Amino acid sequence: MRFVQTVMGIPMSIDIRDGDAAGSGAADEAADARGWADAAAAAFAVMTEADGRFSSYRDDSELSRVNRGLIHESAYSGDLREVIEIGERFRIASGGAFTVRRPDGALDTDGVVKGWAAARAAGVLRSRGVTDFCLNAGGDVVVGGSPGEGAAWNVGIRSPADPAQMWAVLSVTDCGVATSGAYERGSHILDGRTGLAATGLASVTVLSDDLTTADVLATAVFALGPDGVPWALGQGATGVLALTPAGAALAAGDVPFAR
Repeated sequence: MRFVQTVMGIPMSIDIRDGDAAGSGAADEAADARGWADAAAAAFAVMTEADGRFSSYRDDSELSRVNRGLIHESAYSGDLREVIEIGERFRIASGGAFTVRRPDGALDTDGVVKGWAAARAAGVLRSRGVTDFCLNAGGDVVVGGSPGEGAAWNVGIRSPADPAQMWAVLSVTDCGVATSGAYERGSHILDGRTGLAATGLASVTVLSDDLTTADVLATAVFALGPDGVPWALGQGATGVLALTPAGAALAAGDVPFAR
């Protein structure tokens, strides 16, 4: 059963396959469907709450109020502190290429929050007994179990040259997959070391055991450029797949292509 909701201004989906095995009665299927719907609603609520706290487009979000000087650091929420700490950890690890600060010093948590929130949402699904699922948060994907018969989930990577096409499809299970690129929002990823748009790569996909790490590393590698591809393996990535502006593919670690 598939559920779709717009969160953070983008369509997000949850595909739940638990209980798809043949032989279930109508009553069991109806109960499963109600349980799945409740689990999906709870997962979406987690991401909606994160949007309300971290959106830079909402004047009433905690992030916006912090950036206007209305909230002192001593009054930051636990969630904001956690996200800043993640950002600081990867800022140090990347030599400053990844940052949650804009050149003007304002907080910009976009490089952390979507994956972080989706990972939390996946935790909600698991806490409600969902084991076979695919949560797609606008290109940040976390999968569990199988879509059926023990198969892996297929996760497509869009082509930077033609977003309507896929340039690779990965076959994965029980992991997070995140992709960063400039083909949807333009040159929005900055190299924190220079304050300029990162241009060394056209697309970066990172696989990790958890989506928060995958998402942050995808942004960090994009900011670092080609040197970031092998670097990510020492920071929690299990595999990295990147494409240069000239169309050359770069890979490191375990990148399980679908057959």
